[in-house]
Amino acid sequence: MSNKNAERTYIMVKPDGVQRGLVGDIIGRFEKRGFKLIALKLVHATREHLEDHYGDLKGKPFFPGLINYMASGPVVAMVWEGLDAVKTGRSMLGATNPLASAPGTIRGDYALAVGRNICHGSDSVENAEKEIKLWFPEGIVQYSHDLAPWIFE
Repeated sequence: MSNKNAERTYIMVKPDGVQRGLVGDIIGRFEKRGFKLIALKLVHATREHLEDHYGDLKGKPFFPGLINYMASGPVVAMVWEGLDAVKTGRSMLGATNPLASAPGTIRGDYALAVGRNICHGSDSVENAEKEIKLWFPEGIVQYSHDLAPWIFE
């Protein structure tokens, strides 16, 4: 597999998605699209961990509410690998505001409110690598994806 096909992104199902039983559907969408799952865990994150993750938003008026909400229940942390994983992953999630998300996207199909928008997806390759290190300090699993020749040219 070429290096371009090995781009990684961090995708997180937020507490609302876990509570609503959407984890399997979200995993299925990434699998069906052809991405390779290389890390997965259920985490009830600490406030400190979430403040690290959302550090760029510190100081925004909605920050305390975001941290309270994200600490309110477990999240599903995942790393997906594949061609243009960051950009494609964000496109699959849809716009941050679910009302602006097209039908067919995860948020467009499952969410109505910005504060309950089901998922987080890395917004750049650099941030993906930072988020992967933060959420998976133990590392990720490497294995050969036997479907790769059927997915990539």
